[in-house]
Order: sequence, then structure tokens, then C-alpha cells
Amino acid sequence: MTQLRMGPAEWGLIGILSVLWGGSFLFVELALVALGPFTVVAARVSLAALTLLIWLRIAGLALPRAPRAWFAFLAMGMLNNALPFSLITWGQGHIDAGLAAILNATTPFFTVLVAHALTSDERLSARKGFGIAIGFAGVVAMIGPDALGGLTGSILGQIAVVAASLYYAFAGVFGRRFAAMPSAVAACGMLCGSSLVMIPTALVLEGVPTALPPAGVLAALAALAVISTAAGYLIYFRVLARAGATNLLLVTFLIPPSAVLMGWAVLDERLTAGAALGMATILLGLAVLDGRVFRALRLRRTGR
Repeated sequence: MTQLRMGPAEWGLIGILSVLWGGSFLFVELALVALGPFTVVAARVSLAALTLLIWLRIAGLALPRAPRAWFAFLAMGMLNNALPFSLITWGQGHIDAGLAAILNATTPFFTVLVAHALTSDERLSARKGFGIAIGFAGVVAMIGPDALGGLTGSILGQIAVVAASLYYAFAGVFGRRFAAMPSAVAACGMLCGSSLVMIPTALVLEGVPTALPPAGVLAALAALAVISTAAGYLIYFRVLARAGATNLLLVTFLIPPSAVLMGWAVLDERLTAGAALGMATILLGLAVLDGRVFRALRLRRTGR
């Protein structure tokens, strides 16, 4: 059995992934201006799949042909793309992006429980539970009390995003079966599987768009597909194979602060004291989950 590890390289990849996925909430909102939620998801996964098919051709890799592999790709595409993407995109039509981000940060709660139930090497511990609680408190502090006030708004939109987090948890555990497969092959196969589901779903529920969307919407879709999805899932499967589902999905804690930092750097938005406090709390939660800092301090204190 492969030893799961969470070293500096894995933390660095999670940081990059949080930036790639942090922009997805913005790109979705821009795309929803002119397109329905299922059309947005269908365009997202199919364009991402096409991007990775080109990448595989350049890299000299090929998708497997065995029916068993494609059944696994289809299942992973449903759990990790078609269902959660549709739920979150539909939910963002009823709640704002900030509230969607905070609800999406419940993913590690579900992941710890699912991994504890379905795996033998990602068991629940007091330290993991405490670290997740601290990290979630940091997300709450960073988003702020105004966003929490939105919990009295559209209940269905909130339930949709929370349900998506549960599907992500199951996907993280199910996706471990692709550990021996190159990350580009696993990502491309999964996105091809979800495209097979989402393209007919969008056509049945929303039809073909009657006019070409504005340039801004097309740019948002391209960024959503290529940056947040194709590139993001190359990293996702690499970290999943190395560190496991519980560690991988800690990225949901880093997505909100990544969005705040991008807004501060690119849009000259003000970094509030609440946001700074929230990010510091999130980092503390990650340190508790990782455990190495506290082990080093304990060893130093005992002189060993």
C-alpha cells in the first residue's frame, strides 16, 4: 500500500490548487449572466476534457480502452464534476459567491467521516477533528457575519452547495483507485465521463443557446475550463495519490483566502482585519492537521 504523505511539495500543490479553484466562483458568476447553470457546467467539463485530450496527445499518453476503466471514469465524473458542479452552479444563482465558498468549506468535515468509514489508512482522530474545526472557524471569520446572514435566504441554494460538498467527499475517496494512473489520464478520463452526462443534460433542460454569448462570458468559460478545471484536476489527482482524500480536500479552506488575496492584488480591494484574522486561523487549523510543527515543538521542549 502506498504511504500517504503531506510534505512541502504537497502543501505547495494545494496552495496552487486553491488559487486555481478560488477563481472558479467568480468565473461561474460571470458565465451565469448569459447562460443557464447546466449549460455552464457542460461547457466547463467538455472544454476542459478537450484541453486535456490535446495535452495527452502532446505528452504521448492515451486513455485506456477497457470498459472497467470507463465505468470508473463515468462514476468519478458524476461524483466529482456533474453532480457537484451542477449543484454549486445552480446554487450560485440563488446565493452569492461568498456564501457558496463558506458552505463549500464543509467538504473536509464530510471527507473525514467518509474516509474514516471507507478506508483503513485515513482514520478519524482527535487532532484531525480539532484542526478541521479551527479551519472552518477561520473560513467563517474571513467571510464575515454579513455572509452568514445569508443563511436566512434561499434554503434550497444553500442545501445544493452543502450537498455538493458531500459528493466531493465521496469523490475524494473513490478517486484513490486512480493513484497508479498518470494524473493527466485520470483527469481527462473523468472529464470525458462527466461530459457524456452533462452535454445531453444541458441540451434537454436548457436547449441550445439562441445567440453567441458576450465576449466576457466566453472568456469566463475559457478560464473556468482551462485554468480552474483542466489545470486544477492535473494537480488534484497528483495530490490525491500522494496525500489521500482528507489532506487533499483541505484545499477548500484555502479557496476563500485565495480569492481575497487575488482581489487585493488585482482589483485593489481592501484586505480587512476580519479577512486577515480568518486567514491566520485557517493556517493554524492546517498546522494542527499537519501536526509536524507541534511535534517539533514537543520534541524541542523534551530535549529529544
